[in-house]
Amino acid sequence: MDELKQRILQDGIIIDNRILKIDNFLNQQIDTTLINHVGQEFARLFQDVPVDRIVTIESSGIAVAYAVSLAMNNRPVVFARKKKSLLTSGEQYTASIYSYTKEEAYTASIGKSYLHAGESILIIDDFLASGAAAVGLAEIAAQAGCSVAGIGIVVEKTFQGGRQTLESKGLRVESLARIARFENNAPVFAD
Repeated sequence: MDELKQRILQDGIIIDNRILKIDNFLNQQIDTTLINHVGQEFARLFQDVPVDRIVTIESSGIAVAYAVSLAMNNRPVVFARKKKSLLTSGEQYTASIYSYTKEEAYTASIGKSYLHAGESILIIDDFLASGAAAVGLAEIAAQAGCSVAGIGIVVEKTFQGGRQTLESKGLRVESLARIARFENNAPVFAD
C-alpha cells in the first residue's frame, strides 16, 4: 500500500536498525484517514472469504480492527487483553505470547462469551515480526472452535520469519507494507 509506505518513510523512526516506531500515526497518535484506508484495503484483500468476527490484541490493533470492521459492514471486533484486570470475568480463552518489542511474555485472553464455535475470524495486527501474537490469537480461535479466515498485518518485517511461521500452520497472511531490512536506520521495502 503506497500511502502507508510513504508515511513510514516520512514519519517512521528506526531504533538500532531493528525496531520501527510509528506511534505518531498508528500506535499512540492515530491518523484516522490513513487507518480508514488501511481498513478498506484489508476489506478488499479478504473479500473472497467469509468473516464473522475480527480479532486483535490491545491496544495497537484496535483502531485498525475498527477500520476493517467499518469497511466490512460492521463486523464485530473482539480484542484480546494482555493483562488481567478487575473487568476480566468469567471463563477465558488464553494463549501465552512473547512480545518482541517489550521483550517479555504475557498471557492474552478473550472471554469465552465473545467467540462462538463455527465462526470464521479475521485476525488483524499492526506488526508481524516472529508471528507470536498471530499464532497466539489463532490458538485462541482454535480453542473456541473458530476457523481463521486470514491474518491482516499493517507492517511486516520479513527478515524475522513470522510469515513462514504462520504459513507453515496453513494460515493466510496479507501485509500492507513489507520491510526486507533496515539500512542506515531506514526501511528497505520488500515489494
